[in-house]
Amino acid sequence: GTDHHWYMIISSVGLAFVVPVFLVAFGRALGGDRAEVLAAFSNPAMAILTGLVIFFGLRHFAAGAQTMIEDYSKGLTRKVLVIFVTILSYGMIATGLFALAKIAL
Repeated sequence: GTDHHWYMIISSVGLAFVVPVFLVAFGRALGGDRAEVLAAFSNPAMAILTGLVIFFGLRHFAAGAQTMIEDYSKGLTRKVLVIFVTILSYGMIATGLFALAKIAL
């Protein structure tokens, strides 16, 4: 319980700093043609920032969803839902990082 709570606090504080910076950087690339967007995301700083947002944002989502599932379900349903959310989270992380690698490289 306590470890999970501290993880959520630390990840939310980290995301509170990283997400606004990402939104400003993403907003600058938004509306550009394909070459401009590829150039923006091939910048190492933008690629690293995007990777951090994808990874830590989805891990934060998974931890929060697990807490919600544990609070409102029980038994086999709880176990299946926690497994599903974990698989969904890691699948989305892998897909996002793969797409980012394709764009950045």
